[in-house]
Amino acid sequence: MRWTVHGERPIYENPWVNLWLADVSQPDGLRLEHHIVRMRHLAVAAVVDDRRRVLMMWRHRFITDTWGWELPMGLIEPGETPGQTAAREVEEETGWRVSSVRPLVYAQSANGITDSEHHVFRADGAVYAGPPTELNESDRIEWLPIDRIRGMIDRREVVSGGSLLGLLYLLLDEAGGAPG
Repeated sequence: MRWTVHGERPIYENPWVNLWLADVSQPDGLRLEHHIVRMRHLAVAAVVDDRRRVLMMWRHRFITDTWGWELPMGLIEPGETPGQTAAREVEEETGWRVSSVRPLVYAQSANGITDSEHHVFRADGAVYAGPPTELNESDRIEWLPIDRIRGMIDRREVVSGGSLLGLLYLLLDEAGGAPG
């Protein structure tokens, strides 16, 4: 069942998040206004080393006042591909440089309210390039064994949507889950 969009208008706009109001008709004919959160798209990187460890950051998120492990991630800048963003964010946030990334999974995190896209990549191997240049990102940067990831998720030590998506798909990738 398809909804009909009669028009949209911005309510609030800034470089990070934009709130729009859409005039829509539902399939049953009811016409109403629906809020849309428009956001820049996100690139996430799951970096794995030759010891089967994944590069992660321990960080605080003030909105939920929670701490958790996250993969390097950031907003895709104009003129940048999602893969370029993923590689750039790894180096800026962790100080490790990846030579290449490959697509792991794509998702629309909450497509009933936002148009935000998550592009998740995998990088095998990294070289230490120096301290992170993003100084407000994390308290700790560590290589964590992949076989500990499931327990970390179960204990809610990983709650970020982009990180969960990337790590769960990484676990499938590591287990040899072939595309269906």
